[in-house]
Amino acid sequence: MLRSMYAGVSGLRSHQIKLDVIGNNIANVNTVAFKTSNITFQEVLSQTLSKAQPPTAGGLGGRNPAQVGLGVSVGGITTKHTPGNIQPTGNPDDLAIDGNGYFVVSDGLLTSYTRAGDFSKDNAGNLVTANGYRVMGWNINAGGTVDTSSPLEPIDLSSLSMAANPTTRIDFEGNIDRDDPNPFGYDITVVDSLGGSHTLTFTFTRTANPREYSYTVSSPDPAITITNGGGTVNFTNTGELNTHTPAAPTMTIGGLDGAADIVTSVNFDANKFTYNSNKNNVGHYQDGYEAGSILSVSVNSSGEVIGSFSNGQDQKVAALAIATFINPQGLEKAGKNMYTSSWNSGEPQINLAGVGERGEIAGSSLEMSNVDLAKEFTEMIVAQRGFQANSKIITTSDEMLQELVNLKR
Repeated sequence: MLRSMYAGVSGLRSHQIKLDVIGNNIANVNTVAFKTSNITFQEVLSQTLSKAQPPTAGGLGGRNPAQVGLGVSVGGITTKHTPGNIQPTGNPDDLAIDGNGYFVVSDGLLTSYTRAGDFSKDNAGNLVTANGYRVMGWNINAGGTVDTSSPLEPIDLSSLSMAANPTTRIDFEGNIDRDDPNPFGYDITVVDSLGGSHTLTFTFTRTANPREYSYTVSSPDPAITITNGGGTVNFTNTGELNTHTPAAPTMTIGGLDGAADIVTSVNFDANKFTYNSNKNNVGHYQDGYEAGSILSVSVNSSGEVIGSFSNGQDQKVAALAIATFINPQGLEKAGKNMYTSSWNSGEPQINLAGVGERGEIAGSSLEMSNVDLAKEFTEMIVAQRGFQANSKIITTSDEMLQELVNLKR
């Protein structure tokens, strides 16, 4: 009877822990990226009343062991790392991992891992979690690139700027009006190495060949010098670009108030530069731009942070690190939506989102808890009935002991 009483006590303890796990799951039903836990039971050691016996030569059959169990204990509490639903929030700082992987974060001493992407920027420009942990990854380096093979560092979005880029290529497209014999000019703006802008005028003049135009390049600024600023374009009978002479001209623009000379190619798109009866309508692209400061950032599906600058340019300025583990269930919960690696989780494998088995980043979204309320309420009933049944074991054993004591009366 004492055995049964202690078995009942072990059942009470185990089912109380089961209810603790269920209660924690339900409490976190609306916690960002929370992962539900499951509990399993296992029997404890059994007392052997008689051992198993083999068959005898005399014809007696074998006997099975006779054992009395001594109760139950918690076999394990595992975290269910299946992804939760992705919920759009409209906040560009909110990020969710659609698939496997964890954001890498740090408090300066300890590296942790989280699925909760409710990030923000602090007053120093660091990308941080809701509890102030810095989000780790790779920042743009001095060469203007993001090197994902370098050591991890906190994502720093403070004082981002883009240096000026001088013009190195001018591409023309559009149409020259075959019915207009008069010269026409077209103004473009080029950028020097210091970010200064300069206006150039391309003047197109029909030659003796009605399908051929020469062009010259000039500037309203008398201090500017232009070398190799001219050429000829020739069209076919059907109005398509035939030849451009010189075929690969390189124009040099000097006298730019201390900036380096602009050395740029001049190109005409053979598929988009035509000669027909429509009006003169010439357009162009040039690859130079002035210096710019950061206006806003966004994160693409690979976890790359794209900055939009005041000069109209977009540039990759950082990339978030995503970690995966051989055994995610081996991660230890550390509170505040954080996990830490353990001896049984394996070492983190770090790369960009979408690489290998890593999920892609969903911007302006958060991952919801993966708690299944219907399952939790069902498990709560099971835990309650198991607790009640074990309490009956104790009361019944107590009544039997009372009867045994009463035999003395």
